[in-house]
Amino acid sequence: MNKLLTLLALGACLSFGAAQAQDKAPVPKAPTAQQNKMGTCNKDAGAKKGDDRKAFMKECLSAAPAKPITQQEKMKNCNAEAKTKALSGDPRKAFMKECLSSKA
Repeated sequence: MNKLLTLLALGACLSFGAAQAQDKAPVPKAPTAQQNKMGTCNKDAGAKKGDDRKAFMKECLSAAPAKPITQQEKMKNCNAEAKTKALSGDPRKAFMKECLSSKA
């Protein structure tokens, strides 16, 4: 009788544990950078087939991401452009302000 109650209690505990495990749905993981890159390259490949697609995907996936331009590089580029336009004084100030505030 004692063994029967023990087995019954053990069975109940196991069934409750299984029920709780089913209630918790797995949380989907966010895609990694490589997975995002794969998706982008896949879209860009479009209707390419066979060797053309393989070559495109290889090139696309191996390409390094574009490095953002630093503020120092932006300053250098804007100065060079202002110099080629022969700007000085207030027009140069206005140009430099616009050039340095742009996102590119």
